[in-house]
Amino acid sequence: MADPCLEDDPAVQGRKREPFGTRFLSDPSRVFYHNAWDNVEWTEEQAAAAERKVQENSAQRVCQEKQVDYEVNAHKYWNDFYRIHENGFFKDRHWLFTEFPELAPTTNQNHLKDLILENKKDEISDYQNSKDGPGLTIEQPKCSSTGLGHKTQTPPEEETVPQKLSHLQICADKLPGSSATYRILEVGCGAGNTVFPILQTNNDPGLFVYCCDFSSTAVELVQTNSEYDPSRCFAFVHDLCDEDQSYPVPENSIDVIVLIFVLSAIVPEKMQKAINRLSRLLKSGGMMLLRDYGRYDMAQLRFKKGQCLSGNFYVRGDGTRVYFFTQDELDTLFTTAGLEKVQNLVDRRLQVNRGKQLTMYRVWIQCKYRKPLPPSTT
Repeated sequence: MADPCLEDDPAVQGRKREPFGTRFLSDPSRVFYHNAWDNVEWTEEQAAAAERKVQENSAQRVCQEKQVDYEVNAHKYWNDFYRIHENGFFKDRHWLFTEFPELAPTTNQNHLKDLILENKKDEISDYQNSKDGPGLTIEQPKCSSTGLGHKTQTPPEEETVPQKLSHLQICADKLPGSSATYRILEVGCGAGNTVFPILQTNNDPGLFVYCCDFSSTAVELVQTNSEYDPSRCFAFVHDLCDEDQSYPVPENSIDVIVLIFVLSAIVPEKMQKAINRLSRLLKSGGMMLLRDYGRYDMAQLRFKKGQCLSGNFYVRGDGTRVYFFTQDELDTLFTTAGLEKVQNLVDRRLQVNRGKQLTMYRVWIQCKYRKPLPPSTT
C-alpha cells in the first residue's frame, strides 16, 4: 500500500528540500516563492473551522453492510488502485534521506551495525541453540550458522514441536538476505517508491531490503521493475493485519522497519497488534520509521458526508480507506509495543501550487521509535 494522492508526497514537487522545520514563511507576500513552507501556525479560527468540518463530514456513517465489504474486499480495492495507477502515477521519494537518514548509506556505519559486529560471535552461538522465528524450526547441522540468527528464550523442549513451514521458511540460510549485515523491511511498499531509491543510493554489499504489500498487484509491479534485484531485495505479499500469517524473516533480525502512509490504511482496532508483531522483528536498537496522515489534514477536510467509517477513519471513492492520526495515538501504539520514542513530530506544511496560485494545508506526522538495547552485563 502507498499514499494514493500525488500531492501527499513532497517529492511530487520534483525538488530536493531540506528537512522539514527549516523553511519558514515570515513574509506572506512570498508565499508562492517556494513549493512548501514548514511549521505553518494555524490561527484559532482555522483550527476551529477544521474541527467543525470534521464533525460535519463524520456525522453520517457508512452503513454496516458496506463497511464489511470494504474490509473483506480490501485486497480487491487496492489491487484495482494499482492497476489503474501503475503508469506515471508514482514518483520516487527523494526526500527519504533528508527525513530518514537511517535509510541512507551512512546508516550502515551507525551504532546498530557496530552492535551487530561486536556481538556476532555470541549471536551465532545462541543461534545454533535457538528456534529461528515464528513457524521456523532450525535443526543443526542442516542449516549454516551464518543465517538470520537471533537470541531467544525458547525452552529446548519446544524446539522439537513439528512446525508447518511455508516455501519461504525452509531454512534460515536459504532465505533471501541471509548473509546481510544490515536489513531494512518496508511494510506497504506500493510500487517501490521507497525501495528503489534506497537500492539506487546504497551500494553496500551488506544491505538487504525486504518489502511487502497487501496488494499482489503492487508486489508484482515491484518485482517486474527493471531496478528490482533479487540479490539485494525480496518483495512478497503480506497482510500485516493477519495474525496467523508469519513474516518470512525471523524475529530480532531487522535493523529498520519503514511504514510510509500504510498504517492509516487499516482498521484502527487492528493497528496495535500489527505494530506489536512488527516490533518483534526488530533487533535490539533497531528503528521503526513512520510517516502518515495527521489530524485535520487537507485530505480529511475534503471528505463528504457519508464517507466516514468511524472516528477519523474514511473510505475514498475507490474503496481504499484512510485514518488521520494524532501524535498521542501513535505514541501509544509504539510504546505499548515496547519501543522507545526518538522522534514524534507534526509536519504542518503549507504546500503551494504556484501555477494555479493555490495553497493547501497539509498535516503529516513523522515518528521514529527504537527497540531498547538489552541491559548491559558489565
